[in-house]
Amino acid sequence: MISQTDNFQPDDLDIALLRLLEADSRLPTVTLAKRLGVSRTTVQARLERLVSRGVITAFTIRLDEDYLARRIQGHVAITLLPKAARQVETRLKAMPQVRQLYAVSGPFDMIAVVSTESIAEMNRVIDDIGAVEGVERTNSSIILSQRLAR
Repeated sequence: MISQTDNFQPDDLDIALLRLLEADSRLPTVTLAKRLGVSRTTVQARLERLVSRGVITAFTIRLDEDYLARRIQGHVAITLLPKAARQVETRLKAMPQVRQLYAVSGPFDMIAVVSTESIAEMNRVIDDIGAVEGVERTNSSIILSQRLAR
C-alpha cells in the first residue's frame, strides 16, 4: 500500500507550520498566520492539505508534567510467539492503560507504554499483558522522570 505522504515534499512554510503545531497544537489559525507572516486562509489551506495527505493525523494535547508525575508510567517490552503479532496488537489496543504501542527490532517484538493511577494497577496491567495469548514473556521498566519531550 502506498502512503499519501510518499510523494509529499513539505516546503519551508509547511515545516514552520508543523513546528508551531508541535509546540502547541491548540494555537488558533489567526495566531499561526501572524507568526508565519501569511494570511489565515493560507494557513487553513495548508492545514487541510497536511491533514488530507496524512502528514497530520491528529491534533492532540500534551499532559502537564505535574499531572504525569502523579501517574505511574512504564515501558513493557514484549516477546511474542511466532505469528502472534496481529492478535496481541488487537488485545493491547483494547487496554486503555496502553497509551502507545511500538513494533521494534532487537530482542523484543513490541514495546507498550503504559500509564496507570497506582503501582497496584501497573502490576495488574503488566500481568494482563503477560497473560495475552501469543505473549511469550515481558520485561517492564517504571519511568522515574521525563528528561525530554519534543
